[in-house]
Amino acid sequence: MAEKSITFATVPRLWPGETCVLIGGGPSLTSADVDAVRGRARVIAINDAYRLAPWAEVLYACDRKWWDWHQGVPSFAGLKYSLIDTKYPDVQILNNTGPYGLELVDRSGVRTGRNSGYQALNLAIHFGATRILLLGFDCGLGEGGESHWFGDHPVPQQSPYPHFRLAFEMLGEPLKAAGVTVLNCSRRTTLKCFQKVSLVEALQQVAA
Repeated sequence: MAEKSITFATVPRLWPGETCVLIGGGPSLTSADVDAVRGRARVIAINDAYRLAPWAEVLYACDRKWWDWHQGVPSFAGLKYSLIDTKYPDVQILNNTGPYGLELVDRSGVRTGRNSGYQALNLAIHFGATRILLLGFDCGLGEGGESHWFGDHPVPQQSPYPHFRLAFEMLGEPLKAAGVTVLNCSRRTTLKCFQKVSLVEALQQVAA
């Protein structure tokens, strides 16, 4: 049987020069922080973050099994993207163009960094965002050893945090060349390569 042909989605440049908040799954994420960004910036919910931000404009999850666990998230009305083909027709598929750096030429592809947050960052840049705020990007376990704010996935697995950090650390020059600023507003994080600022301060700059 011939393999199914995949048509990759071309990401529209909907947010030129705007601020985008990426909401991840780290254990430090709070519903108060998520509520604070509503209506203040563009928002991409990553994986289970849609449960706290069902109003987000974009939902990104790279794994087919995640989409199956959540049955394609039929309640989510925004744009949906994945790196792997799924059986859900409203989930648009992006092309894997390599592990590191930023994909800036092919608007249908992203670099992977071996994690969804990294891919969502590349996606936000395709949308045109030039200022990106990170929430729930802990890149490590919580104080109680928890892996996510919502607990574990149905099939728990240990995330390779050192690999995640290494990938993000390689983004300095690509982000500078693209004219993109990334601020880490996570309450707790082991990710040291981006300037750490409070969410309140970052949102004040959006309003300025």
